[in-house]
Amino acid sequence: MVDGSSVRVLSIIPPMTQLNTPYPSTAYLTGFLRSVGVDAVQEDLALALVLRLLSREGLTAVRERIELLPENKRTINVRFFVSNFDKYQSTIDRAIAFLQGRDSTLAHRIGSRNFLPEGSRFKSLDVYEADEEQGGDALGWAFGMLGIHDRARHFTTLYLTDIADVLRDAIDPRFEFVRYAESLAQSQPTFDPLAEALAAPQNLVDEILRDLTLQAIDRHAPGMVLLTVPFPGTVYAAFRIAQAIKQHHPAIITCLGGGFANTELRELSDARVFDYFDYVTLDDGERPLLALLEHLRGGRPQSNLVRTFVRTGEPASVQYMNHSEPDVAFAEVGTPTWDGLPLNQYLSTLDMLNPMHRLWSDGRWNKLTVAHGCYWKKCSFCDVTLDYISRYDTVAAETLVDRIETIVEETGQTGFHFVDEAAPPKGLKALADELLRRQVEISWWGNIRFEKSFTPDLCQLLGASGCIAISGGLEVASDRLLTLMKKGVSVEQVARVTRGFSDAGILVHAYLMYGFPTQTVQDTVDALEYVRQLFEEGCIQSGFFHRFACTVHSPVGKNPEEYGVKLIPLPPVTFAKNDIGFIDPTGVDHDTLGKALNKALYNFMHGIGLEEDVRSWFKGKVPRPRVSRNVIARALNSR
Repeated sequence: MVDGSSVRVLSIIPPMTQLNTPYPSTAYLTGFLRSVGVDAVQEDLALALVLRLLSREGLTAVRERIELLPENKRTINVRFFVSNFDKYQSTIDRAIAFLQGRDSTLAHRIGSRNFLPEGSRFKSLDVYEADEEQGGDALGWAFGMLGIHDRARHFTTLYLTDIADVLRDAIDPRFEFVRYAESLAQSQPTFDPLAEALAAPQNLVDEILRDLTLQAIDRHAPGMVLLTVPFPGTVYAAFRIAQAIKQHHPAIITCLGGGFANTELRELSDARVFDYFDYVTLDDGERPLLALLEHLRGGRPQSNLVRTFVRTGEPASVQYMNHSEPDVAFAEVGTPTWDGLPLNQYLSTLDMLNPMHRLWSDGRWNKLTVAHGCYWKKCSFCDVTLDYISRYDTVAAETLVDRIETIVEETGQTGFHFVDEAAPPKGLKALADELLRRQVEISWWGNIRFEKSFTPDLCQLLGASGCIAISGGLEVASDRLLTLMKKGVSVEQVARVTRGFSDAGILVHAYLMYGFPTQTVQDTVDALEYVRQLFEEGCIQSGFFHRFACTVHSPVGKNPEEYGVKLIPLPPVTFAKNDIGFIDPTGVDHDTLGKALNKALYNFMHGIGLEEDVRSWFKGKVPRPRVSRNVIARALNSR
């Protein structure tokens, strides 16, 4: 038995999350565990894997594997890589140094388009060059008139994506910088696909990840390893890491948790998972980990673990232990720490030219939460039944700013991304007041609800405190559907709130949705007309349309009859369960409509087509908008 009183706990970020900043879960867990006297350390193996692959040595190893492929198995991307290998090898280390901010003057050579080899991904630039030939300045819109470094970072990101294509074509068909092997885990009812992948011979990526894992174990000598899996695209690598640990250090306790487990593994019953992990925990990790450490030192029976799956008995079966205990209050979770993570080695990439989305990959942000959960927790498409949304808990602004100051002192960086589902207006006001009172200068952005509490005065206050951008869910810009969604806002209210932020100099991004239950073609056309006017009136500067997906934890998934749809029955589930198909009696072809919506939005963000009839974006005949062309302007004038 591991001695839980002295065990060192190693928290690992598995591939792949983000390249520009560490995913915050290990920082939260490490900070909390240290605050209660546990010897805790952390590693980002996602970054380590990328840096090992994207190096002279890594590319040489890739080419050696390619040489084993017959010619008819080499794609266009692979052949281009081989024929330009000397150029790739001579530029890769310098390109990485540039994205890490260690060689900024290289931007001029990269910007010349004569330094990096340009594979198929660079064809995406053709659309911008075509716009410029017609008298526009598309790249100027994306990067600014003096954006030499921004252009160079985008070109370098395309260069890395070209290499990722080669890795996928020649080494590992599941490889991605973000959604790595996602299909093996996302809503997979059985463990079979993942088990087969883990039993297969290891490829180059697997081998490097195994070596990095064992090096981390040798470096820290932990008694327990925590693998936090926020997304389906981190699950395969997490299991590979646990596999290496169990093969070489079987006495080490391995534990799986994080957003994927919290969302998709709530009905876990496949005992094979526990060939890799000793424990699987759900929801916030603080209380389950305290209970587990107490159990490991002999002070608590296994039956009194908290929100934890274990394997028991012969034949083996899975049991869920959930001794009733209160969660650790948000005010007592401590301050996240990035100690041990190589903050100067993250890559400031620029893959998407959307003004808001670039914040996700551009620069390293300290991720922090204003409050736990969502104060609204009513939206019908959201997983409001799960703890990370349903349990709302706040902290005093003084405590929050104390945490901010501690993090700035530790990292030397003043950029913060507040990762709340929807940051509360009252909490943001108190935070802004405290930042200004203490003269703490930071830059921050986060997600909100476009509710009327965000008055123009509050927007100005938030801007003065360092707010540079906000995002919020407009979803389907239709008052009927917003009511059905239980968003608690109207389109005109969204217009007034977003204009208040824009007038305060704060970038506004709208999350937009299509394909919601009972959404008709007419609804879609009307929604696009509203979005056009929001751009035209300067209310929003950025947006993104995504297709509605029904999940089993959302009100739509729980009560589909209330939304006029019928769920498609799932097969028996022993592993992951989340997304669920449904039958919508409207029979609308949302995929075709989605292409038109995204094309229109792309142009709106460029300031193009704002005077056009929105029907022009759709292929085929669609109904005339029922929305007056100046309804948003009237709403703004009447505020």
